[in-house]
Amino acid sequence: MPSEPDDFGDMPAIPMRPIYAVAALILGTAILRMIVASTTGLGIDESYMTALARQIQLGYFDHPPLAWWITWGAEQLFRSEANWVVRLPFVVLFAATTWAMYGFAAALFGARAGLWAAVLLNLVPVLGVTTATWVLPDGPLVLMLLCAGICLVRALDGKSGNATLWWLLTGICAGLALLSKYSAVLIVAGVFFFLLTTPTKRFWLARPQPYMAGIVAVLIFAPVIIWNLDHGFASFAFQGGRATGAQWHPGRVFQVLGGEALFLLPWIWLLLILQLIGALTRGPSDERRWLCAWLGVIPVILFALVAAWSPHRVLYHWAAPGYMMLLPLAGHWIARHIDQLWLRRAIAMTATFVVILLAIFATQLHFNYMPAVLGDPWTNKHPDSDAVDWTDLRASLAQQNLLDDHHFVASTRWLQAGKYDYAVGGTIPVVVLDTDDREYGIEHPMSSVAGRDGIIVDPQMTLAEIQQRYGKMFASIEPLPVVTLNHAGQPMMTLNLFMGHGFQPPQAAASAQ
Repeated sequence: MPSEPDDFGDMPAIPMRPIYAVAALILGTAILRMIVASTTGLGIDESYMTALARQIQLGYFDHPPLAWWITWGAEQLFRSEANWVVRLPFVVLFAATTWAMYGFAAALFGARAGLWAAVLLNLVPVLGVTTATWVLPDGPLVLMLLCAGICLVRALDGKSGNATLWWLLTGICAGLALLSKYSAVLIVAGVFFFLLTTPTKRFWLARPQPYMAGIVAVLIFAPVIIWNLDHGFASFAFQGGRATGAQWHPGRVFQVLGGEALFLLPWIWLLLILQLIGALTRGPSDERRWLCAWLGVIPVILFALVAAWSPHRVLYHWAAPGYMMLLPLAGHWIARHIDQLWLRRAIAMTATFVVILLAIFATQLHFNYMPAVLGDPWTNKHPDSDAVDWTDLRASLAQQNLLDDHHFVASTRWLQAGKYDYAVGGTIPVVVLDTDDREYGIEHPMSSVAGRDGIIVDPQMTLAEIQQRYGKMFASIEPLPVVTLNHAGQPMMTLNLFMGHGFQPPQAAASAQ
């Protein structure tokens, strides 16, 4: 028989002083982020999401739709795609995430642990810099995961009153996390294994509340299911395919862990790993640590293992939500040792390091004061190019009277398509000529521009290479003036432009022969 419920640890009273400190942390970091958000260009993924968010849909090829919906809402509200406009919601979301981290850790280990967990959250670059500012699915994901964690703690705590209500709120937050990014399912799986392996909480598996929460989460996730049904499960297949493969490269496990350590800062990564090991060693007898361990361990281990057999690249930020769920453990450890001078100095030095690094990054992107050091004339690739808006492309096309209904932009790769699309501001469609066209193949398929003249854009390919690869798609191809992309008034890279007349999509071209 399942055991009866008991109290899920203490729910300590939260003194005012840590609350004020967290509020100051939120205000100060939000101001810094808005300065960076308004003075730096959009990255590759940001440009891609911002451009394709112009059309609101139930789902998108790469990820579930919540972040795209948020971006669309900002564009509609302000009637603008300015950098600060599309980034503002994500800065606000992370301000709420900092508060949620404080609440989650405080509910488990006390207010001081909550304060230090919130501080660490903002010091970890992969969370406190990129997720906190950039237009990415991770913004709503991390907030909803922490809100789900808070509700779960309340649901498991016998003193919190209406457990059914807290379970339903947990399901709502989990559903919104799934609506942000598929990897949220790994955190949800951690909840199941926590209940399964914790003797005093196993009774919940025989009660309806967790399953009610699961049903609510699935209902919220339903738009993604509907979209995939309408598009041949394209998104599910794409993301699921990244974990498949028959190769064996055990060395990549350490490569991924090393990359994650760099993204987190190596000393913070080590602290989190040590806390995870400690929690797993203690086992379910320490329920609060055991919960954090299960919420974090699956993505931390799984993505590293996937790298060992998958031929696809495992990105270092994928496991970040798992590490985030371990931050309360680190916050609790810091709260117990903060009286030690070396630890206070280490935190102060880490904060200084992150601020200086961010200042160098942001000022370089805005002022470009290191062109001689960063430029690479051999590859026509400037390290800043991915994070600078390519507005010179639009100016050049407008000068040649090419921004009309008779033309479209043809990108040779989806990676650059978002940069082109954001640059032209939706004045003409952007189409990807490559078979890997991602969301562009759905929103802007090649068939939608049949018969038009295409402006083929590529940073490196010559006219001969363009004709060899894409000649069958056009009646003729001729060169256009090269566009020089400038960064803070200095040349950064060039784009080769070609005019392809009378575009025929591959299927139409094949049938005509």
